Amino acid sequence: MSDTRTASTFPPPVMEARRWIEGVSFPPHRPLLNVSQAAPVDPPPEPLRRAMAEIVMQDASAHLYGPVLGLPELRAEIAATWARDHGGPVSPEQVAVTSGCNQAYCAAIAALCGEGAEVILPAPWYFNHRMWNDMAGVRTVPLDTGPALLPDPEAAAALITPATRAIVLVSPNNPGGVEYPAALLAAFRDLCRARGLALILDETYRDFDSREGPAHDLFADPDWDDVLVQLYSFSKAYRLTGHRVGAVTASPARIAQMERFLDTVTICPTSLGQKAALWGMRNLGDWLSGERAEIIARRRAMEASFARLEGHGWRLMGCGAYFGWIEHPFEEASDALAQRLVHEAGVLLLPGTMFTPENSEAGRRQLRIAFANVDAGGINQLETRLAALPAR
Repeated sequence: MSDTRTASTFPPPVMEARRWIEGVSFPPHRPLLNVSQAAPVDPPPEPLRRAMAEIVMQDASAHLYGPVLGLPELRAEIAATWARDHGGPVSPEQVAVTSGCNQAYCAAIAALCGEGAEVILPAPWYFNHRMWNDMAGVRTVPLDTGPALLPDPEAAAALITPATRAIVLVSPNNPGGVEYPAALLAAFRDLCRARGLALILDETYRDFDSREGPAHDLFADPDWDDVLVQLYSFSKAYRLTGHRVGAVTASPARIAQMERFLDTVTICPTSLGQKAALWGMRNLGDWLSGERAEIIARRRAMEASFARLEGHGWRLMGCGAYFGWIEHPFEEASDALAQRLVHEAGVLLLPGTMFTPENSEAGRRQLRIAFANVDAGGINQLETRLAALPAR
């Protein structure tokens, strides 16, 4: 089976990390701090759960197949929201609802890439993007982001070949936490347009961007859909992780190509999840603003903690949305250090080696902390444990 598509990539990193804690006991005075996964562990807010319960009992369509591209009313709501937030034209025909944002990425790559195509992926990258490229027979071309964790359009331009089909950006970034400046996104848009490429922009964490106002003006371009393919997730905004609802916004022609992929894989997104997402968009604006404020407060706590940890050799390279990307002070590689942290500090996080090319020196020196489920008090505990970790 070594020549199969699934064998061409690595095991799921979060699942691998979970195996590190199997059989490990954590004493009451030092319970496990799990900062490995970037997803809420709490259920949706009670008003949304009540609405979902009513839908389950009273709306028969919630249990049936729906349109492949999603419920028309949800597609329209997404289009109207993006148009309002970004000051540009977005129509329902430019939106497809998917079974989570990962599937949105898979559908986009399927629509854009043939066998042997290349996609430029800034490193450190979101590991599932790399995994899908591998399994789709698409070559990932790494774009180093340097100490600022910001991709350089000129460096990207030097990597483009006749096989290149797209450049992928994630902002706010997973795993780095960095919020890409609007001018940088516009520069990548211009590069992609000039070279006939798609710009895939994953905005899973857009609801937790610390900046006021629109994060970019890409949708204000009247011809945005000739280049932009934007991805989104409802998992983070409304805690609908288990219901798997995401979205992709692109040209109607590209959406039509993605429809073939979506129909083959899932037929349609979950109807209950879509109805829940729609209810959330229409009713939970104030609640979501509170969630954003809490995540921003945790970001500040991370920044304060790592300012103090600098004296111990730790360095916070990027921080935002759910993530802190850090450089550690030890000689050992990050994958070995991450497993040592489980036993010696009661901390579960992911090593930089899971987000970077094989044999990457940067990956050996870096780690990702996901603080979505750790409040300011938990972040202070993390600081204490990291400060006390002995060198080897």
